[in-house]
This record gives sequence, structure tokens and C-alpha cells, in this order.
Amino acid sequence: MLIVTGVVEVDPGGIETAKAAAQEMVSETVKEPGCILYEFSQILGQDNRFRVYEEWQDQAALDEHFATQHMQNFRKALSEVGVISREIYRVVGGEKLPL
Repeated sequence: MLIVTGVVEVDPGGIETAKAAAQEMVSETVKEPGCILYEFSQILGQDNRFRVYEEWQDQAALDEHFATQHMQNFRKALSEVGVISREIYRVVGGEKLPL
């Protein structure tokens, strides 16, 4: 399993546009083969910051995701709202166990 996680901070004037783009992205991404979990959520108290959390079957599934039209649409929308910062990481390996 591969995990992608991090935070995207957008210009405060672009919050609603970012949320709409994220909603479309999530609804399409969860239908993709190899997508185990896909979440994009607003951080409480920091309205212009969003947490990304994804679980993928493998790198091939993630690569296919990057090539989708909805990913291209999402990137375009974010470029239009103004990304202040973007810190996204890929975590490879390990085993998912309950606490």
C-alpha cells in the first residue's frame, strides 16, 4: 500500500473554488481502480488549509490517477485560486494495523 498525505494552503479568496474542485476530485477519484481511500478536508480553524489523505494499492494506480482528466481539472482550479503552500508526501511500505 502507498499513502499520500499533506497540506495545501490556498489564497483565502479561493476557498470556495478550492472546495468545489476538491468535491469533484474526490467523487471521481474514489471510482478509480487501485484507490483504497481518498480524502480532502478543510482544517478546522484554518479555513484556507486543506488536508489530503490518500491510500493507493500501488504506484501504478497512483500514476494512472495523475493522468486522469479530473486530476488535470483539479490542478487547473488550484492554479487559478492561488496556492500559497503545498506540502504533499508519499509514504511507501509498512503495514496498516489498528491501534
